[in-house]
Amino acid sequence: MSENFVERARYLCSLGGAAATVTALPGGIPILHSASGCAGNFAWTQNGGSGLQVGGYCGGLTVPSSNVQETEVVFGGEDRLREQITSTLKVIDGGLYVVLTGCVPEVIGDDIFAVVNDFREEGVPIIGAVTGGFRGDSYWGYDLVLQALVKDYLDKGLAKVKGRVNLWGVVPYMDPFWRGNLEGARHLLELLGLEVNSFFTPADTLEGIREAGAAELNIVLSDLYGQGAAALFQEKHGTPFVTTSLPIGVSASETFLRQVGAALELDPELVQNVIAREKRHYYQILEPLTDCYIDLDLQRYAVVVGDANYAVALTRFLADDLGWLPVLTVVTDRIHENGQPALAARVEQLASGFSTNLVFESDASQVLGHLNQVWPRAAGQKYYNAFSPAFVVGSSLEREFALQIGAPHLSVSFPVANRAVLDRGYTGFRGGLRLAEDVFGQIVANR
Repeated sequence: MSENFVERARYLCSLGGAAATVTALPGGIPILHSASGCAGNFAWTQNGGSGLQVGGYCGGLTVPSSNVQETEVVFGGEDRLREQITSTLKVIDGGLYVVLTGCVPEVIGDDIFAVVNDFREEGVPIIGAVTGGFRGDSYWGYDLVLQALVKDYLDKGLAKVKGRVNLWGVVPYMDPFWRGNLEGARHLLELLGLEVNSFFTPADTLEGIREAGAAELNIVLSDLYGQGAAALFQEKHGTPFVTTSLPIGVSASETFLRQVGAALELDPELVQNVIAREKRHYYQILEPLTDCYIDLDLQRYAVVVGDANYAVALTRFLADDLGWLPVLTVVTDRIHENGQPALAARVEQLASGFSTNLVFESDASQVLGHLNQVWPRAAGQKYYNAFSPAFVVGSSLEREFALQIGAPHLSVSFPVANRAVLDRGYTGFRGGLRLAEDVFGQIVANR
Protein backbone atom coordinates (compact mmCIF):
# COMPACT_ATOMS: atom_id res chain seq x y z
CA MET A 1 0.00 0.00 0.00
CA SER A 2 1.31 3.43 -0.89
CA GLU A 3 2.31 5.35 2.25
CA ASN A 4 3.28 8.63 0.59
CA PHE A 5 0.02 9.83 -0.94
CA VAL A 6 -3.47 8.73 -1.80
CA GLU A 7 -4.81 9.58 -5.23
CA ARG A 8 -8.60 9.62 -5.67
CA ALA A 9 -9.50 8.65 -2.11
CA ARG A 10 -12.70 6.68 -1.57
CA TYR A 11 -13.94 8.13 1.69
CA LEU A 12 -14.53 11.33 3.63
CA CYS A 13 -13.08 12.26 7.00
CA SER A 14 -14.74 10.98 10.17
CA LEU A 15 -16.89 14.13 10.47
CA GLY A 16 -18.27 13.54 6.97
CA GLY A 17 -19.17 9.95 7.76
CA ALA A 18 -20.72 10.95 11.07
CA ALA A 19 -22.86 13.65 9.45
CA ALA A 20 -24.12 11.23 6.79
CA THR A 21 -24.90 8.64 9.47
CA VAL A 22 -26.97 11.08 11.56
CA THR A 23 -28.82 12.24 8.45
CA ALA A 24 -29.83 8.63 7.77
CA LEU A 25 -31.36 8.19 11.23
CA PRO A 26 -35.16 8.63 11.35
CA GLY A 27 -35.64 12.26 12.40
CA GLY A 28 -31.89 12.72 12.84
CA ILE A 29 -30.53 16.28 12.65
CA PRO A 30 -26.73 16.71 12.60
CA ILE A 31 -25.42 19.99 14.00
CA LEU A 32 -21.85 20.53 12.89
CA HIS A 33 -19.54 22.42 15.22
CA SER A 34 -16.88 22.94 12.63
CA ALA A 35 -15.14 25.34 10.32
CA SER A 36 -16.99 27.02 7.49
CA GLY A 37 -17.28 24.90 4.36
CA CYS A 38 -17.23 21.42 5.90
CA ALA A 39 -20.93 20.73 5.35
CA GLY A 40 -20.83 21.88 1.72
CA ASN A 41 -17.79 19.76 0.93
CA PHE A 42 -19.46 16.70 2.42
CA ALA A 43 -22.65 17.34 0.49
CA TRP A 44 -21.02 17.49 -2.92
CA THR A 45 -18.74 14.55 -2.23
CA GLN A 46 -21.81 12.57 -1.20
CA ASN A 47 -23.59 13.67 -4.36
CA GLY A 48 -20.66 12.60 -6.52
CA GLY A 49 -20.13 9.26 -4.82
CA SER A 50 -23.44 7.96 -3.50
CA GLY A 51 -25.42 7.58 -6.69
CA LEU A 52 -26.84 11.15 -6.59
CA GLN A 53 -28.05 10.71 -3.00
CA VAL A 54 -27.66 14.12 -1.39
CA GLY A 55 -30.00 16.24 0.69
CA GLY A 56 -32.95 14.59 2.33
CA TYR A 57 -34.89 16.05 5.25
CA CYS A 58 -31.83 17.62 6.85
CA GLY A 59 -28.84 16.61 4.80
CA GLY A 60 -26.62 18.03 2.12
CA LEU A 61 -26.57 21.81 2.05
CA THR A 62 -29.26 22.14 4.75
CA VAL A 63 -27.08 20.78 7.58
CA PRO A 64 -26.85 23.31 10.46
CA SER A 65 -23.28 24.38 11.24
CA SER A 66 -21.66 26.77 13.69
CA ASN A 67 -19.17 27.80 10.97
CA VAL A 68 -16.46 28.77 13.44
CA GLN A 69 -14.20 31.62 12.38
CA GLU A 70 -11.07 33.34 13.68
CA THR A 71 -12.95 34.84 16.64
CA GLU A 72 -13.91 31.40 17.93
CA VAL A 73 -10.37 30.12 17.42
CA VAL A 74 -9.08 32.88 19.70
CA PHE A 75 -11.85 33.05 22.32
CA GLY A 76 -13.44 29.59 22.09
CA GLY A 77 -16.53 28.47 20.23
CA GLU A 78 -18.86 27.15 22.94
CA ASP A 79 -21.05 30.26 22.95
CA ARG A 80 -21.29 30.07 19.16
CA LEU A 81 -22.34 26.41 19.43
CA ARG A 82 -24.99 27.27 22.01
CA GLU A 83 -26.32 29.95 19.69
CA GLN A 84 -26.41 27.52 16.76
CA ILE A 85 -28.27 24.84 18.71
CA THR A 86 -30.86 27.40 19.83
CA SER A 87 -31.37 28.56 16.25
CA THR A 88 -31.61 24.98 14.94
CA LEU A 89 -34.29 24.09 17.49
CA LYS A 90 -36.34 27.07 16.31
CA VAL A 91 -36.25 26.34 12.57
CA ILE A 92 -35.77 22.56 12.19
CA ASP A 93 -38.20 20.04 13.65
CA GLY A 94 -36.27 16.89 14.46
CA GLY A 95 -36.56 13.82 16.61
CA LEU A 96 -32.89 13.64 17.62
CA TYR A 97 -30.22 16.34 17.37
CA VAL A 98 -26.58 15.24 17.30
CA VAL A 99 -23.72 17.71 17.72
CA LEU A 100 -20.64 16.64 15.76
CA THR A 101 -17.21 18.22 16.11
CA GLY A 102 -14.80 19.19 13.38
CA CYS A 103 -11.05 19.55 13.61
CA VAL A 104 -10.86 23.21 14.66
CA PRO A 105 -13.12 23.04 17.76
CA GLU A 106 -11.29 19.94 18.93
CA VAL A 107 -7.88 21.58 18.52
CA ILE A 108 -8.94 24.67 20.49
CA GLY A 109 -10.50 22.50 23.20
CA ASP A 110 -14.22 23.31 23.04
CA ASP A 111 -16.26 21.19 25.47
CA ILE A 112 -19.35 20.33 23.43
CA PHE A 113 -20.75 18.06 26.12
CA ALA A 114 -21.01 20.93 28.61
CA VAL A 115 -23.18 22.74 26.08
CA VAL A 116 -25.16 19.65 25.06
CA ASN A 117 -25.91 18.69 28.67
CA ASP A 118 -27.44 22.12 29.34
CA PHE A 119 -29.95 21.50 26.55
CA ARG A 120 -30.56 17.92 27.68
CA GLU A 121 -31.50 19.20 31.14
CA GLU A 122 -34.15 21.32 29.42
CA GLY A 123 -35.63 18.19 27.82
CA VAL A 124 -34.12 18.59 24.34
CA PRO A 125 -33.42 15.23 22.61
CA ILE A 126 -29.78 15.95 21.88
CA ILE A 127 -26.47 14.11 22.19
CA GLY A 128 -22.91 14.81 21.08
CA ALA A 129 -20.08 12.92 19.43
CA VAL A 130 -16.41 13.84 19.10
CA THR A 131 -15.78 13.31 15.40
CA GLY A 132 -12.90 15.56 14.36
CA GLY A 133 -11.84 14.74 10.83
CA PHE A 134 -8.29 13.88 11.84
CA ARG A 135 -9.57 10.95 13.92
CA GLY A 136 -10.11 8.72 10.89
CA ASP A 137 -12.17 8.17 7.78
CA SER A 138 -15.92 8.26 7.21
CA TYR A 139 -16.36 4.64 8.23
CA TRP A 140 -14.94 5.45 11.65
CA GLY A 141 -17.32 8.43 11.85
CA TYR A 142 -20.20 5.97 11.46
CA ASP A 143 -18.87 3.94 14.39
CA LEU A 144 -18.45 7.07 16.53
CA VAL A 145 -22.11 8.04 16.03
CA LEU A 146 -23.26 4.54 16.95
CA GLN A 147 -21.10 4.70 20.08
CA ALA A 148 -22.69 8.02 21.05
CA LEU A 149 -26.14 6.49 20.66
CA VAL A 150 -25.13 3.52 22.79
CA LYS A 151 -23.76 5.72 25.58
CA ASP A 152 -26.23 8.60 25.70
CA TYR A 153 -29.45 7.78 23.86
CA LEU A 154 -30.45 4.15 24.37
CA ASP A 155 -32.58 3.27 27.39
CA LYS A 156 -30.63 1.32 29.97
CA GLY A 157 -31.61 -1.71 32.02
CA LEU A 158 -34.16 -3.13 29.57
CA ALA A 159 -35.05 -6.79 29.77
CA LYS A 160 -33.98 -8.84 26.77
CA VAL A 161 -36.75 -9.68 24.31
CA LYS A 162 -36.58 -13.11 22.70
CA GLY A 163 -36.21 -12.85 18.93
CA ARG A 164 -35.23 -9.18 18.84
CA VAL A 165 -31.95 -8.26 17.12
CA ASN A 166 -30.05 -5.16 15.99
CA LEU A 167 -28.44 -4.98 12.56
CA TRP A 168 -25.27 -2.93 11.93
CA GLY A 169 -22.29 -2.72 9.60
CA VAL A 170 -23.72 -1.04 6.47
CA VAL A 171 -22.54 2.57 6.42
CA PRO A 172 -25.13 5.05 5.07
CA TYR A 173 -24.05 6.80 1.88
CA MET A 174 -20.52 5.35 2.05
CA ASP A 175 -22.31 2.26 0.78
CA PRO A 176 -24.33 3.80 -2.07
CA PHE A 177 -26.73 0.83 -1.83
CA TRP A 178 -27.14 1.13 1.94
CA ARG A 179 -30.93 1.32 1.98
CA GLY A 180 -31.44 -1.73 -0.20
CA ASN A 181 -28.65 -3.68 1.48
CA LEU A 182 -30.06 -3.09 4.96
CA GLU A 183 -33.56 -3.98 3.79
CA GLY A 184 -32.27 -7.14 2.09
CA ALA A 185 -30.45 -8.31 5.21
CA ARG A 186 -33.43 -7.31 7.33
CA HIS A 187 -35.68 -9.42 5.10
CA LEU A 188 -33.46 -12.47 5.61
CA LEU A 189 -33.74 -12.12 9.38
CA GLU A 190 -37.48 -11.59 9.26
CA LEU A 191 -37.80 -14.86 7.35
CA LEU A 192 -36.54 -16.48 10.56
CA GLY A 193 -39.30 -14.77 12.51
CA LEU A 194 -37.01 -12.20 14.13
CA GLU A 195 -37.87 -8.63 15.08
CA VAL A 196 -35.17 -6.47 13.49
CA ASN A 197 -33.95 -3.01 14.45
CA SER A 198 -31.74 -1.78 11.62
CA PHE A 199 -31.59 1.90 12.70
CA PHE A 200 -31.59 3.46 9.21
CA THR A 201 -34.38 1.98 7.05
CA PRO A 202 -37.85 3.52 6.56
CA ALA A 203 -39.18 0.76 8.84
CA ASP A 204 -37.09 2.00 11.78
CA THR A 205 -38.09 4.60 14.37
CA LEU A 206 -36.34 6.57 17.09
CA GLU A 207 -38.51 4.79 19.63
CA GLY A 208 -37.21 1.47 18.34
CA ILE A 209 -33.63 2.75 18.50
CA ARG A 210 -34.10 3.86 22.11
CA GLU A 211 -35.21 0.32 22.95
CA ALA A 212 -32.30 -1.32 21.09
CA GLY A 213 -30.86 -2.43 24.43
CA ALA A 214 -33.64 -5.03 24.66
CA ALA A 215 -32.18 -6.98 21.74
CA GLU A 216 -30.74 -10.38 22.55
CA LEU A 217 -28.15 -10.15 19.76
CA ASN A 218 -26.33 -7.56 17.66
CA ILE A 219 -25.49 -8.64 14.11
CA VAL A 220 -22.61 -6.76 12.47
CA LEU A 221 -22.39 -7.19 8.70
CA SER A 222 -18.74 -6.18 8.59
CA ASP A 223 -15.38 -7.21 9.95
CA LEU A 224 -14.55 -3.52 10.50
CA TYR A 225 -17.50 -1.13 10.44
CA GLY A 226 -19.47 -0.95 13.68
CA GLN A 227 -17.18 -3.27 15.62
CA GLY A 228 -16.26 -0.62 18.21
CA ALA A 229 -19.90 0.22 18.82
CA ALA A 230 -20.85 -3.45 19.12
CA ALA A 231 -18.17 -4.00 21.76
CA LEU A 232 -19.34 -0.92 23.68
CA PHE A 233 -22.95 -2.09 23.39
CA GLN A 234 -22.00 -5.41 24.94
CA GLU A 235 -20.26 -3.59 27.78
CA LYS A 236 -23.09 -1.12 28.45
CA HIS A 237 -26.16 -3.26 27.74
CA GLY A 238 -24.94 -6.84 28.00
CA THR A 239 -25.87 -7.74 24.42
CA PRO A 240 -23.48 -10.10 22.63
CA PHE A 241 -22.72 -9.68 18.93
CA VAL A 242 -21.78 -11.80 15.94
CA THR A 243 -19.74 -10.69 12.96
CA THR A 244 -20.60 -11.75 9.42
CA SER A 245 -19.66 -10.61 5.96
CA LEU A 246 -22.14 -8.75 3.76
CA PRO A 247 -24.51 -11.55 2.60
CA ILE A 248 -24.65 -11.08 -1.17
CA GLY A 249 -26.14 -13.97 -3.13
CA VAL A 250 -27.22 -17.51 -2.39
CA SER A 251 -24.02 -18.90 -0.80
CA ALA A 252 -23.40 -16.00 1.57
CA SER A 253 -27.08 -15.72 2.49
CA GLU A 254 -27.25 -19.38 3.45
CA THR A 255 -24.13 -19.03 5.61
CA PHE A 256 -25.57 -15.87 7.18
CA LEU A 257 -28.85 -17.52 8.13
CA ARG A 258 -27.13 -20.56 9.61
CA GLN A 259 -24.74 -18.39 11.64
CA VAL A 260 -27.55 -16.26 13.07
CA GLY A 261 -29.70 -19.32 13.70
CA ALA A 262 -26.88 -20.96 15.66
CA ALA A 263 -26.16 -17.79 17.67
CA LEU A 264 -29.82 -17.49 18.69
CA GLU A 265 -30.30 -21.26 19.09
CA LEU A 266 -33.19 -21.27 16.63
CA ASP A 267 -34.84 -24.49 15.48
CA PRO A 268 -32.48 -25.92 12.82
CA GLU A 269 -35.46 -27.24 10.86
CA LEU A 270 -36.92 -23.72 10.68
CA VAL A 271 -33.64 -22.35 9.37
CA GLN A 272 -33.29 -25.17 6.85
CA ASN A 273 -36.86 -24.68 5.56
CA VAL A 274 -36.26 -20.97 5.01
CA ILE A 275 -33.01 -21.64 3.15
CA ALA A 276 -34.57 -24.35 1.00
CA ARG A 277 -37.51 -22.15 0.03
CA GLU A 278 -35.34 -19.16 -0.86
CA LYS A 279 -32.83 -21.27 -2.79
CA ARG A 280 -35.65 -22.87 -4.78
CA HIS A 281 -36.93 -19.42 -5.76
CA TYR A 282 -33.40 -18.22 -6.54
CA TYR A 283 -32.58 -21.05 -8.93
CA GLN A 284 -36.00 -20.96 -10.59
CA ILE A 285 -35.33 -17.35 -11.53
CA LEU A 286 -31.72 -17.98 -12.56
CA GLU A 287 -32.35 -21.20 -14.50
CA PRO A 288 -33.57 -19.59 -17.78
CA LEU A 289 -30.21 -17.84 -18.06
CA THR A 290 -28.16 -21.05 -18.10
CA ASP A 291 -28.37 -21.72 -21.85
CA CYS A 292 -27.18 -18.21 -22.65
CA TYR A 293 -24.51 -18.44 -19.96
CA ILE A 294 -23.06 -21.50 -21.69
CA ASP A 295 -23.67 -20.62 -25.34
CA LEU A 296 -22.43 -17.03 -25.00
CA ASP A 297 -19.59 -18.07 -22.69
CA LEU A 298 -20.50 -15.56 -19.98
CA GLN A 299 -17.84 -16.77 -17.56
CA ARG A 300 -15.25 -14.06 -16.95
CA TYR A 301 -11.97 -13.34 -15.27
CA ALA A 302 -12.63 -10.53 -12.80
CA VAL A 303 -10.96 -7.80 -10.82
CA VAL A 304 -12.81 -6.70 -7.68
CA VAL A 305 -12.02 -3.31 -6.15
CA GLY A 306 -13.91 -2.06 -3.13
CA ASP A 307 -14.12 -1.29 0.56
CA ALA A 308 -13.73 -3.91 3.26
CA ASN A 309 -17.37 -4.97 2.96
CA TYR A 310 -17.71 -5.14 -0.80
CA ALA A 311 -14.30 -6.52 -1.76
CA VAL A 312 -14.92 -9.71 0.22
CA ALA A 313 -18.63 -10.06 -0.53
CA LEU A 314 -18.31 -9.46 -4.28
CA THR A 315 -15.37 -11.85 -4.60
CA ARG A 316 -17.34 -14.57 -2.89
CA PHE A 317 -20.41 -13.94 -5.04
CA LEU A 318 -18.48 -14.02 -8.31
CA ALA A 319 -16.51 -17.15 -7.44
CA ASP A 320 -19.08 -19.20 -5.53
CA ASP A 321 -22.36 -18.15 -7.18
CA LEU A 322 -21.51 -17.11 -10.74
CA GLY A 323 -18.58 -19.46 -11.29
CA TRP A 324 -16.30 -16.61 -12.33
CA LEU A 325 -12.56 -16.28 -11.70
CA PRO A 326 -11.86 -13.18 -9.55
CA VAL A 327 -8.10 -13.17 -10.03
CA LEU A 328 -7.43 -9.96 -8.09
CA THR A 329 -9.25 -8.50 -5.07
CA VAL A 330 -8.25 -5.00 -3.96
CA VAL A 331 -9.41 -3.67 -0.57
CA THR A 332 -9.31 0.11 -0.74
CA ASP A 333 -9.65 1.03 2.95
CA ARG A 334 -6.59 2.12 4.88
CA ILE A 335 -6.67 -0.85 7.23
CA HIS A 336 -4.28 -1.40 10.08
CA GLU A 337 -2.34 -4.63 9.77
CA ASN A 338 -4.25 -6.05 12.75
CA GLY A 339 -7.49 -5.83 10.76
CA GLN A 340 -6.23 -7.49 7.60
CA PRO A 341 -6.18 -11.18 8.66
CA ALA A 342 -9.96 -11.30 9.20
CA LEU A 343 -10.60 -10.12 5.65
CA ALA A 344 -7.96 -12.44 4.23
CA ALA A 345 -9.60 -15.38 5.98
CA ARG A 346 -12.91 -14.60 4.28
CA VAL A 347 -11.51 -14.97 0.77
CA GLU A 348 -9.39 -17.97 1.70
CA GLN A 349 -12.53 -19.94 2.55
CA LEU A 350 -14.36 -19.76 -0.77
CA ALA A 351 -16.64 -22.76 -1.32
CA SER A 352 -15.51 -22.99 -4.93
CA GLY A 353 -11.91 -23.46 -3.81
CA PHE A 354 -10.80 -20.63 -6.09
CA SER A 355 -7.88 -18.61 -4.71
CA THR A 356 -7.85 -14.87 -5.39
CA ASN A 357 -4.89 -12.54 -4.95
CA LEU A 358 -5.80 -10.17 -2.12
CA VAL A 359 -4.07 -6.80 -1.77
CA PHE A 360 -4.69 -3.80 0.44
CA GLU A 361 -4.31 -0.62 -1.61
CA SER A 362 -5.97 2.74 -0.97
CA ASP A 363 -4.53 4.41 -4.09
CA ALA A 364 -6.82 3.76 -7.06
CA SER A 365 -4.07 4.53 -9.56
CA GLN A 366 -2.14 1.44 -8.45
CA VAL A 367 -4.74 -1.20 -9.38
CA LEU A 368 -3.32 -1.79 -12.86
CA GLY A 369 0.15 -2.29 -11.37
CA HIS A 370 -1.19 -4.93 -9.02
CA LEU A 371 -2.90 -6.73 -11.90
CA ASN A 372 0.33 -6.71 -13.90
CA GLN A 373 2.10 -8.39 -10.99
CA VAL A 374 -0.57 -11.07 -10.78
CA TRP A 375 -1.04 -11.47 -14.54
CA PRO A 376 2.05 -10.17 -16.40
CA ARG A 377 1.50 -8.53 -19.79
CA ALA A 378 2.57 -10.16 -23.04
CA ALA A 379 6.29 -9.72 -23.71
CA GLY A 380 6.35 -10.46 -27.45
CA GLN A 381 5.86 -14.22 -27.17
CA LYS A 382 3.94 -15.98 -29.94
CA TYR A 383 1.41 -17.56 -27.62
CA TYR A 384 0.09 -15.75 -24.57
CA ASN A 385 -2.73 -16.46 -22.13
CA ALA A 386 -4.45 -13.08 -22.19
CA PHE A 387 -6.48 -11.70 -19.28
CA SER A 388 -9.65 -11.97 -21.33
CA PRO A 389 -12.60 -12.03 -21.31
CA ALA A 390 -12.53 -9.91 -18.18
CA PHE A 391 -14.83 -7.83 -16.02
CA VAL A 392 -14.20 -5.14 -13.40
CA VAL A 393 -16.45 -4.69 -10.39
CA GLY A 394 -15.49 -1.64 -8.36
CA SER A 395 -16.30 2.05 -8.16
CA SER A 396 -16.56 4.81 -10.74
CA LEU A 397 -12.83 5.29 -10.32
CA GLU A 398 -12.26 1.94 -12.04
CA ARG A 399 -13.81 3.02 -15.37
CA GLU A 400 -10.43 4.13 -16.73
CA PHE A 401 -8.78 0.94 -15.51
CA ALA A 402 -11.51 -1.15 -17.17
CA LEU A 403 -10.95 0.68 -20.46
CA GLN A 404 -7.20 0.03 -20.21
CA ILE A 405 -7.72 -3.74 -20.00
CA GLY A 406 -10.71 -3.78 -22.40
CA ALA A 407 -13.26 -5.02 -19.87
CA PRO A 408 -16.87 -4.11 -19.04
CA HIS A 409 -17.30 -2.41 -15.69
CA LEU A 410 -19.95 -2.11 -12.96
CA SER A 411 -19.81 0.51 -10.20
CA VAL A 412 -20.90 -0.86 -6.83
CA SER A 413 -18.52 0.43 -4.15
CA PHE A 414 -18.13 4.12 -3.19
CA PRO A 415 -17.79 6.35 -5.12
CA VAL A 416 -20.61 5.58 -7.55
CA ALA A 417 -20.97 8.61 -9.83
CA ASN A 418 -22.34 6.96 -12.98
CA ARG A 419 -25.49 5.39 -11.51
CA ALA A 420 -28.53 6.80 -9.75
CA VAL A 421 -29.34 4.79 -6.63
CA LEU A 422 -32.62 4.82 -4.70
CA ASP A 423 -33.35 1.63 -2.77
CA ARG A 424 -31.53 -0.91 -4.92
CA GLY A 425 -29.52 -3.41 -2.93
CA TYR A 426 -27.55 -6.62 -3.42
CA THR A 427 -27.93 -8.44 -0.10
CA GLY A 428 -29.89 -11.63 0.29
CA PHE A 429 -30.93 -14.23 -2.25
CA ARG A 430 -32.89 -11.73 -4.32
CA GLY A 431 -30.16 -9.13 -4.08
CA GLY A 432 -27.84 -11.69 -5.66
CA LEU A 433 -30.26 -12.00 -8.57
CA ARG A 434 -30.21 -8.23 -9.02
CA LEU A 435 -26.43 -8.18 -9.01
CA ALA A 436 -26.26 -11.01 -11.57
CA GLU A 437 -28.73 -9.08 -13.71
CA ASP A 438 -26.62 -5.91 -13.52
CA VAL A 439 -23.36 -7.73 -14.25
CA PHE A 440 -24.67 -9.65 -17.26
CA GLY A 441 -26.48 -6.55 -18.44
CA GLN A 442 -23.14 -4.74 -18.71
CA ILE A 443 -21.65 -7.58 -20.72
CA VAL A 444 -24.43 -7.69 -23.32
CA ALA A 445 -25.13 -3.93 -23.38
CA ASN A 446 -23.18 -3.31 -26.59
CA ARG A 447 -24.04 -6.48 -28.49
